[in-house]
Amino acid sequence: MTAAKTPPASTPTPTPAEPPSDAPSDAVDAITAQWAAVRPDLETVPMAVYGRIYRIARAMGERIDKEYAKFGIGRGEFDVIATLRRSGEPYTLSPRQLSATLMLTTGGMTGRLDKLEKAGLLRRSPDPTDRRGLRVTLTEKGLALVEESVTAGLAVQTELLNSALDEDEAAQLSSLLRKLLAAH
Repeated sequence: MTAAKTPPASTPTPTPAEPPSDAPSDAVDAITAQWAAVRPDLETVPMAVYGRIYRIARAMGERIDKEYAKFGIGRGEFDVIATLRRSGEPYTLSPRQLSATLMLTTGGMTGRLDKLEKAGLLRRSPDPTDRRGLRVTLTEKGLALVEESVTAGLAVQTELLNSALDEDEAAQLSSLLRKLLAAH
């Protein structure tokens, strides 16, 4: 086992980003402070940014899961019916289009489609232009469910966002995250 190397004395010592005085400290601050104590040469702002994005996504995912469960669906099923809804009338796509949009394997998509078809939220039918293909269409029941569930899920997201940020801050955060995502 090799010992951790101590950085050379000539290495500049970056300071970790300090939270604004009006911002509450969080678990990520504790983590970056620990790193600063044992490795003052590390610039931990990227760790703080991605750590917070990850924690927010996880916490929000759990809240959204609970909200969608009230409608008898999970996030995966919501994603399928929401994709059909967003496609516009007649709310029909091929399984391949759905798989590509949702970045799922065909096997994963088949399982979701089976569950949603059994629940009466969508139907599969032969593709009139390709006898080997299928079309997936949102049913009236599925349309009603996606309309209710998207509104409920967005209300949860809005509530959390508005509890911490004003309208301008939320727009700025969205813009910054768009820029960061585009770089990946």
